[in-house]
Amino acid sequence: MKQYDYLIVGAGLYGAVFAHEAKKAGKRCLVLDKRGHIAGNIYTEPVEGINVHRYGAHIFHTNNKAVWQYVNQFAEFNRYTNSPVANYHGEIYNLPFNMNTFNKMWGVVTPAEAKAKIEAQRAEAGITEPKNLEEPAISLVGPVIYAQRIAGYTGKQ
Repeated sequence: MKQYDYLIVGAGLYGAVFAHEAKKAGKRCLVLDKRGHIAGNIYTEPVEGINVHRYGAHIFHTNNKAVWQYVNQFAEFNRYTNSPVANYHGEIYNLPFNMNTFNKMWGVVTPAEAKAKIEAQRAEAGITEPKNLEEPAISLVGPVIYAQRIAGYTGKQ
């Protein structure tokens, strides 16, 4: 007779949720992780009564009600909308890109106009076979968006 039904390597989100659901279904699981805690990089620990993210802040977001209800059975989540902005040469732009971004950049007012502008810039870049990490991004969004919105951000990473 085998001792476990599942061997789960890694107690991050996927491993922890799988083990939890398998156990609820009557399965026996052995979970192995090199860290001494579950939750992987989203692990929090109490510090003076405040839950602090050990590995840096992480944002959980979903528009799926069933997923939201599922995660809230384990911990209370605050509703939060991440609305980052970028400061590029003194101008503030929305991230992720939206029509405010494109209107401010090019004066366009419809998604079709924004798409046409991006397509024209992609074609002008002429990248058909990317040769490095920068070129796939340029081939997707064009050199202007890449230079103004992506290069500096990814450079910081």
